[in-house]
Amino acid sequence: MDEGMRDAVAQLHGEMRECRRCLEVGHAITPGAVFSSGREQQVLLIGQAPGITEVTAQRPFNATSGVRLFKWLGAAGWDETKFRECHTMTAVTKCYPGKDKSGKGDRVPSKAEQALCRPFLEREIALIRPRLIILVGGLAIKLLYPASARLEEVIGTAVHFPPSALANPVNFRFADGRLLPATAFPSPDAIPASGRLIVPLPHPSGASLWPNKPANKARIDQAIAILSAIRQAWGL
Repeated sequence: MDEGMRDAVAQLHGEMRECRRCLEVGHAITPGAVFSSGREQQVLLIGQAPGITEVTAQRPFNATSGVRLFKWLGAAGWDETKFRECHTMTAVTKCYPGKDKSGKGDRVPSKAEQALCRPFLEREIALIRPRLIILVGGLAIKLLYPASARLEEVIGTAVHFPPSALANPVNFRFADGRLLPATAFPSPDAIPASGRLIVPLPHPSGASLWPNKPANKARIDQAIAILSAIRQAWGL
């Protein structure tokens, strides 16, 4: 990344930290954007929103969900410390949305909150131009996959965008990509040499029981195998 790009990223990060848009219009959030930016930035991991412990530590996926997430990424060959140092971790919305009214887990950011925060996410993607995007959790997955798609249908797949589809680097048009099932990744040699790959993972929160079901564990294993092949093929 050249000096001009570093300055642009630093400016964006400053704006994200200072943003109070949601608070100013009455959304019940705890302000203070939580994200991390690595030195290589070939991989962009997008979660839903930070939790309360992430706000305190100012580090994405800092608590129990991070333990599970990095267990998955570790199985794909990434060391947690090096992943955090090298790659970028962000979220659909950057501030803690508070607890869900049910008392189980955190509140899902509203569509209005997502819209207010979306320009930041688009600028992150446009500046970083990641080769691999990892979508973590339903809210992030819906950035690309159809809103009606179920986790059972998408976990264990990937979408490849050829270079021609990335003239607009924030392109999330599902129709412009090519859906690749797990069977398309028998080895790193099968990974497309160029373009962008997007891989979904379920939310790793302990409040979610989805990953505990045997059939879903197999889907997660497929996703890990895909990530491992991409990491090896692209030297990530």
